[in-house]
Amino acid sequence: MSDKELAPDEKGTPSVHAPTFDSNGDPVGQWREGEDFMTRNGLNLKSFTRRPEGESIVELDKSMKTRHLHMIAIGGSIGAGFFVGSGAALSRGGPGSLLIDFIIMGIMIFNVVFALGELAVMYPVSGGFYTYSVRFIDPSWGFAMGWNYVFQWAIVLPLELTVAGFTVQYWDGAKDVSVGVWITVFYLFIILINVWGTLGYAEEEFWSSILKLSATVIFMIIALVMVLGGGPSNGIYNEYWGARLWYDPGAFRNGFKGFCSLFVTAAFAFSGTELVGLAAAETKNPLKSLPGAIKQVFWRITLFYVLGLMFVGLLVRSDDDRLLGAGGYIDVNASPFVLVGKNAGLNGFDSFMNVVILVSVVSIGVSGVYGGSRTLTALGEQGYAPKFFTYIDRSGRPLWSVTAVLLFGALAYVNLSASGPTVFDWLQALSGLAALFTWGSICLAHIRFRKAWVYHGHTIEEIPFKAVFGVYGSWLGLAIIFLVLVAQFYTAVSPIGANLGTAEDFFISYLALPVVMFFWFVGYIWKRKAWLRTAQMDVDTGRRELDWDYINAQREELKNWPAWRRIASKMF
Repeated sequence: MSDKELAPDEKGTPSVHAPTFDSNGDPVGQWREGEDFMTRNGLNLKSFTRRPEGESIVELDKSMKTRHLHMIAIGGSIGAGFFVGSGAALSRGGPGSLLIDFIIMGIMIFNVVFALGELAVMYPVSGGFYTYSVRFIDPSWGFAMGWNYVFQWAIVLPLELTVAGFTVQYWDGAKDVSVGVWITVFYLFIILINVWGTLGYAEEEFWSSILKLSATVIFMIIALVMVLGGGPSNGIYNEYWGARLWYDPGAFRNGFKGFCSLFVTAAFAFSGTELVGLAAAETKNPLKSLPGAIKQVFWRITLFYVLGLMFVGLLVRSDDDRLLGAGGYIDVNASPFVLVGKNAGLNGFDSFMNVVILVSVVSIGVSGVYGGSRTLTALGEQGYAPKFFTYIDRSGRPLWSVTAVLLFGALAYVNLSASGPTVFDWLQALSGLAALFTWGSICLAHIRFRKAWVYHGHTIEEIPFKAVFGVYGSWLGLAIIFLVLVAQFYTAVSPIGANLGTAEDFFISYLALPVVMFFWFVGYIWKRKAWLRTAQMDVDTGRRELDWDYINAQREELKNWPAWRRIASKMF
């Protein structure tokens, strides 16, 4: 059977629907080409009507460019977890635990993203990592991962709207305005961005990522000066500072429990990294744009997370009460990036970082709508959700899927009540560990894909873009995820400061697990299909038609490079 054909899977496993391509590598059925500018960009009523009938597949807008994909990869998921959540993590575990935990999670996410890149170049489909679970692991587990991912992002949206509303109140002039007003402003902004569909998301991520990355670089330059004692005379960093805080109050806090408790914060901070694989389905040529974007993840982990948090640990005391915040919500006053500016006596730097945090929070909200809606569309296409979620309008937007995820944003108003912090905690509990199950599924799908690929008579050389550490990297990523789940279970049962936690403490920390198990059970009842054997896995249906002239030319060029450059080119 030709790779271009979309025939039903004869082995009884769900097929992954993907667009077919012509000899030039361009998608067949570019129905948007003939539309006028206003319709193509979602700016008139006609754009909301259904795309022309006769298309047998879900074909989304493919207006995302390489520059968009690169910025989504390097800065897309940097948000409140990094800028604010790192403060609470520093307080719980100290600078040593903070740095080590983020390095461990960085190693894990590095391997996850490369495994995802290998699969996405081969099968660039909307809702990619969910469909990989269906195709290479277990249709029931794929069902669970798909709905788990939808709800993860649907719940993130009201959380980010709430945080954005409270972030604005950092400034005195905004405190007289109800938080509900600010939530509404940001809610309307996110809706407006989604009117422009894929291009709106891509451009918003591009410019917000530039701001986030620029701010982090500026912070690290300022932090280096402070560590060396070059701060203003009205601040505390006006003498050689060095690593004194690693000795007093110390590198580690709360012992092993403190170390274990930081993993979930790191996971929250890295959430969204996998969106680069989802976005690959909406680029014109994933083979050329995705590998370069995947390699940007190395720089984000090394330069921004690791170096940035190393400076945070050098400059902010882990026993500073301000790190705990003043309420039940994420408090920008507790951001160590803001505290460095205050401690240094840098007038205006705290407001600058607050603007960056605000942009980051809203950006993650936009990403939530994008990630949740595309996955929901894929669920509908495979029969795991109602068919009306496959509605694609003339501008390439999955209209009803976007609407469904946006509706969850209204939950942000619940947080305005007196019991708001309690609701906030439970919403966070639903989304807290969800990303770990997604990442683990990507690693397992990659391992099983490689096994099935060889079983069906293919060679590794036929894979155009390979994960830098192959299946060993995926096994390492899977092992780290398992250890993180064990560590989180330990701190859920026995939290910091207590020998035994309450049932409420446990479920707030570990609610994602029973939710995933529930979806898995529902998926099995729905489809009556379980774990796939190697012979049942289909590696050919829906596989992209590849430009092997381009691939072979790249490989020939690579052979002439020195060994160090060949190794480096695979990683970054």
